[in-house]
Amino acid sequence: MNFFEVVEKRHSIRAFATEPVEPEKLQQILETANRAPSAGNLQGYEIFVVKDAETRAALAKAALEQGFIAEAPVVLVFCTNAARSAQKYGRRGETLYTIQDATIACTFAMLAVTAVNLSSVWVGAFNTEAVQEIIGAPSGIVPVAILPIGYAAVEPRLTPRRELADIVHTI
Repeated sequence: MNFFEVVEKRHSIRAFATEPVEPEKLQQILETANRAPSAGNLQGYEIFVVKDAETRAALAKAALEQGFIAEAPVVLVFCTNAARSAQKYGRRGETLYTIQDATIACTFAMLAVTAVNLSSVWVGAFNTEAVQEIIGAPSGIVPVAILPIGYAAVEPRLTPRRELADIVHTI
């Protein structure tokens, strides 16, 4: 599948089959996230891999009762590591670049998920402090995105997109 096919095929899935994710596919996804660009190549982010069923259920609860998180056999939690970004970029690295780094890494992972014929959905609605506690994140490591991963239990629902003329502004 070429890049444009991956982008076209990627859809948010909120129902996962019970089939486990193969370790080699998870490894590919994590390696792809690790290849994401980051400010100053500092990789101001951390990735927590959650496979334990009880922990996934706790994440679902902390994410405003989004039960599909618990259904996914693997959940990745992308966190900022502001101290890594701040060492070179100061306050801007601490408040912006670390967030950009974590979300770019999550985007790369999400596309890799599609490329290996798995499904995912970006989850941004959650109680930050609860997720920090659940994953055992040390101080200064702040979750910004949860990415449940697995085989889709449903066909994706196609969603309309805005017209380019509505979002592209040539100056």
